[in-house]
Amino acid sequence: MQKNVYDPSTTEAIKELVSQVGGDPSSFDGRMLVDMLHTSLKLIPDGHDTGQLKLLTRAHKEMRYAYRVFNRYRGRKKISIFGSARTPEDHPDYIAARTFSALIARHGWMAITGAGDGIMKAGHEGPKRERSFGLSIRLPFETTANEVIEGDSKLINFRYFFTRKLMFMSHADAVAVFPGGFGTQDELFETLTLMQTGKSNIVPLVLVEGEGRDYWEHWDNYVRKSLLDSGWISEEDTDFYRICHTAEEALEYVLRFYRVYHSSRYVGDDLVIRLNQPIDEAALPALSRDFERIIKNGEITTTGPLEGETDHLDLPRIAFHHNRHHFGLVRRLIDRINDLGSDDATDAEQRRPGAVG
Repeated sequence: MQKNVYDPSTTEAIKELVSQVGGDPSSFDGRMLVDMLHTSLKLIPDGHDTGQLKLLTRAHKEMRYAYRVFNRYRGRKKISIFGSARTPEDHPDYIAARTFSALIARHGWMAITGAGDGIMKAGHEGPKRERSFGLSIRLPFETTANEVIEGDSKLINFRYFFTRKLMFMSHADAVAVFPGGFGTQDELFETLTLMQTGKSNIVPLVLVEGEGRDYWEHWDNYVRKSLLDSGWISEEDTDFYRICHTAEEALEYVLRFYRVYHSSRYVGDDLVIRLNQPIDEAALPALSRDFERIIKNGEITTTGPLEGETDHLDLPRIAFHHNRHHFGLVRRLIDRINDLGSDDATDAEQRRPGAVG
């Protein structure tokens, strides 16, 4: 007898299936798996067509496999590196990208780039294949991976840009962008938009180029003259990025971001900021005053782990009731927090920053 997808017995059958393969349908994760399978079955009465079903199936498979690869390297800091695939190996931008990727790899970071040539290859050459992920996109004019990452188990092939960009951002503890074309600009502006709207982690974003180049100066002029002066972005939104004129400057900026700041997450409407070292409580009234535009009510206070937190429970914390606006000011707050650190601050490079969730 055929059952309706909305029949309670269908849900029970899905729960039984989850149990049979080792899941616990009564747990939070198990309930999400049940919901995922139930949602898939709802496509039957929804009137889907074959093209829609192919897209959903392929995207789901891509994400599952990519998460499987990345999950082997939990606890390792990662930086996404964007830039043109057309940059020659003797170009100043290529040299800068190779130098930067080598510097940050020496501090234990892994690099996530596309798998092509140009800046992507330079981003692999520094950390070598052992510390590199290659996120390849199937394009008619880009058919093979570069020689550094080709054949590695951390080379992941994507059919869709949106699943590929999800992996670039969801696993990045920092982002470095080198000059490029439409694709690079797309990745840069998506990174900015996600942070501006609170849809992704706030991470350090550095814009880097080779010696004597003025690509980012022109880009910044456009942002400030055409976007900021027109009121399309807020003044604090320019704090999301930093133009760095050398690889060494970019490295210092990325590492400083985690000098005191460790990670953050939401517990209800409270933004909990976890720290690598405690900060002086006497500084909190000034922080509350200077950042009152992002505080819905109350003040910034020290706190222990809140109910619902399950990780980094040993770290000191501050928290406040966030109004979920002006994320550029949250970025500024992180800089202020890092300024409050002592000279013997814990080496943040030994800790992996977590996600806002």
